[in-house]
Amino acid sequence: MKATRRTWLGQAAALGGGALLGGWQLPALAQGSYPGRPIRMVVPYPAGGGTDTIARMIGQRLTEAWGQPVVVDNKPGASGMLGNDIVAKAPPDGYAVLLGITAMIQSPSLYKRIPYDVGRDFAPVSLLARSFDLFVVPNRVPANTMAEFVALAKASPGKLSYGSYGNGTSSHLHGELLKMQAGLDLVHIPYKGAAPLISDVLGGQVDSAFVDVTSANSYLSSGKFKILAITGTQRYKSIPSVPTFAQAGFSGFEPSGWFAVFLPARTPREVVGRLSAEIGRIVRLPDISQRLSAMGLQPVGSSPEELAEVIAADTPKWARIVRDAHIQLD
Repeated sequence: MKATRRTWLGQAAALGGGALLGGWQLPALAQGSYPGRPIRMVVPYPAGGGTDTIARMIGQRLTEAWGQPVVVDNKPGASGMLGNDIVAKAPPDGYAVLLGITAMIQSPSLYKRIPYDVGRDFAPVSLLARSFDLFVVPNRVPANTMAEFVALAKASPGKLSYGSYGNGTSSHLHGELLKMQAGLDLVHIPYKGAAPLISDVLGGQVDSAFVDVTSANSYLSSGKFKILAITGTQRYKSIPSVPTFAQAGFSGFEPSGWFAVFLPARTPREVVGRLSAEIGRIVRLPDISQRLSAMGLQPVGSSPEELAEVIAADTPKWARIVRDAHIQLD
């Protein structure tokens, strides 16, 4: 079953002070009793990546604030679904925490079967940070704007390529959306991650690419490739001359990627609220905010309700791209 706007807004309403969460009556719980033992923070991706880095950053500060160890547990596999499922099926007591990414709300449309229901099995806690994709071309490509690239691609249908950092990722979906909106025939080349994709952009082996700002951060001012547009609703402060897709005449590129914290559904709202408030405080600390910004991210630190609103608004937008582009993964 796929997450729906009604489901997520119901979660938000429950977290906002109602007595129910996910249809269950919850007992009162004194905030001072949580946490009373170590917390497991599950990261559904390998150690060393951006999700892992953020988890360890937040986990260390939670440990310092609460005096209880926060143990980061990397559980990669099945496009993040393995780690997600561990938390979905964990006891709803606040001691199994998930650091998830946008793929959580994209997977239900991409895969025929996933082992959990995103809207039913998770309680939103806090939106940590937003991420964005850049549309870039090697310097050899004679296009300096989106309009010029579209004209170039239309003049050579089926001959230009676009790279993504993986099948079913945001960059893949963005590429298919661009193809549909501009009526382009581009060859999709999926890479196993952003690092090899950027390497081929720098080397000119791919004609264009959607890369995330975090992975491209060290190259933004290098002049080693051209950046034609950015997803999201506003320009990126480090490259203010680069327009958003909306400013370049395209729609549907507004949803951003994100890193967020979740607990199992039916976790007592007092626990959800306490964890959310502490994470929000940590994200707003100057050094943490600066570290996230240095990673090419936009720090947020939201309430559970705000995260639920983002998920409710963005899930159908990603689903529409998947449906219209006929993307299906095994």
